[in-house]
Amino acid sequence: MRTVRFRDPAGATRTGEWTSTGIEAAGQVYDPETVEVLPPAEPTKIIAIGLNYADHAAERDSEIPDRPLLFLKTPNTVASHGDTITLPAAKERVDYEAEFGVVIGEQARNVSEADVWDVVAGFTAVNDVSNRDDQDREQNWIRGKAFDGAAPMGPVVADPQDVPADASIELRVNGEVKQSSSRAEFIFSVPELVAEITSYMTLEPGDVISTGTPAGVGPLSDGDHVEIEIEGVGTLEHDVVQG
Repeated sequence: MRTVRFRDPAGATRTGEWTSTGIEAAGQVYDPETVEVLPPAEPTKIIAIGLNYADHAAERDSEIPDRPLLFLKTPNTVASHGDTITLPAAKERVDYEAEFGVVIGEQARNVSEADVWDVVAGFTAVNDVSNRDDQDREQNWIRGKAFDGAAPMGPVVADPQDVPADASIELRVNGEVKQSSSRAEFIFSVPELVAEITSYMTLEPGDVISTGTPAGVGPLSDGDHVEIEIEGVGTLEHDVVQG
């Protein structure tokens, strides 16, 4: 099942199931083109993972970490399927980063790896849009990672059992494949990440863990159309304009 949040033509906010025939909700079937798809969750925080693919660590000329590298993206970064995000002005390089997103379903603290699936609602797609000009100059990456619209996500939350353990992850810019990998290439698995994070902080329902990006990151430009397709989840699409 793939759950979607949307605003129907009358302006009502609804939750439905995105199927092959459309979005089914409240006894009706909606054409996805006639509704406003909303972010799949309303996180109090996004916990993002740095260098969770060996090939990306290599392209960033970084060592493979011995524990997950954690940083935060704040709620203002959330953008939705179909949105147009504005890149920070006067920056030389702002990159796309396709990521596999984990949506938390209930309050979680000190969760063991064995119990992780009790607190996971499902999976989504995330673009960890990254302002490299400032990221490479600062320690906590606020300017680099937490600007408005820096985390498009969606379009759905897919049930974990419907997403393969080796689900493919692909990013395309203007139809050209830029990143292609698999969930199987993670350095740290979803259970390892949830257990580590919840040993330090409480995760709330709707919080999202963005699990890191594979090799192939590159710059975005004014007018670009981005697609992130994850097997079992679907395709997140958004546009970009230069600030």
